[in-house]
Amino acid sequence: MTATRADSPIRQRTTAPRKEKHHSKGSILRHQKRAGWWFIMPALVHSVIFTIIPVIAVFVLAFTDYSFGGRTDFVGFDNFVELMGDNSFRAAFVNTIIFAIVVVPVAMVIALLVAIGLNQRIRGLSFFRTAYYVPTVTASVAVGVVWLWIFNPGSGLANEVLSFFGLGRASWLVDPDLALPSLMIIGIWQGIGAKMIIYLAALQGVPTQLIEAATIDGANKWTVFWNVTWPALGPAQFFVLITSIVSTFQVFDLIYITTKGGPGTATNVLVFDIYNNAFQNLQLGYASAETIIMMLLIGAFILIGRRLQGANTND
Repeated sequence: MTATRADSPIRQRTTAPRKEKHHSKGSILRHQKRAGWWFIMPALVHSVIFTIIPVIAVFVLAFTDYSFGGRTDFVGFDNFVELMGDNSFRAAFVNTIIFAIVVVPVAMVIALLVAIGLNQRIRGLSFFRTAYYVPTVTASVAVGVVWLWIFNPGSGLANEVLSFFGLGRASWLVDPDLALPSLMIIGIWQGIGAKMIIYLAALQGVPTQLIEAATIDGANKWTVFWNVTWPALGPAQFFVLITSIVSTFQVFDLIYITTKGGPGTATNVLVFDIYNNAFQNLQLGYASAETIIMMLLIGAFILIGRRLQGANTND
């Protein structure tokens, strides 16, 4: 009995600190969670104000005839029906698809080739990597101004090059047949840097053991690339494809600085047409309906990209 009574205080003393220790761990976890919420709060507030609320407003306004300072009446699908007969919208729709179909794959191929070249041991490697990436971080306004000079019909660099080779001068941004292809050249040039960096990081992550094993087995460079390097680039390819589609469909500042959608509607794209309807014509309901169509179009292209990526993975 004496030993039992003597053991009881010991048990109490040994169990009490454990409870305090457990309580302190729970308190630390709660403080960490609270601190985490405070850290992400600015990003959450920004997302709610500038992303979630505008998206909800677009879906609401698309079914109204809302304009600044006017009445707001529910019109159902009238805005969408009217868009189908709008020549400006149809031109912007077609131009956007053509722009994306050309710019995205061409820029991806060139960026991959550049990344493969810059993944080699060559002199001035840091300089070339920086030079290819500079257009990505350069303001689009500055890019547009520079290319306005390059494509100047009178004294632009592009026509000087053509004249040097004995070719005729071209009205790059003035000719309706050349304006959109000229903008495609700018879009491809400007987008190579960001894609190149992603490809370069992916190439440096390819296991060297696999490449060395394939080389020892007698595989040439093309066989090594197609059977070892290319499959390893799958996640990077998908990321580059999706981001390229979204950025290409959202092109605006380049159009605004260079052509403003002209000549006529030759370079009018969806975002620029939405801008004109919303802030020039003050038809926010009409512009919201056009925005929804553009969102659906982007989603369709992303779905096609995922299907193509899945097919390549299965192969």
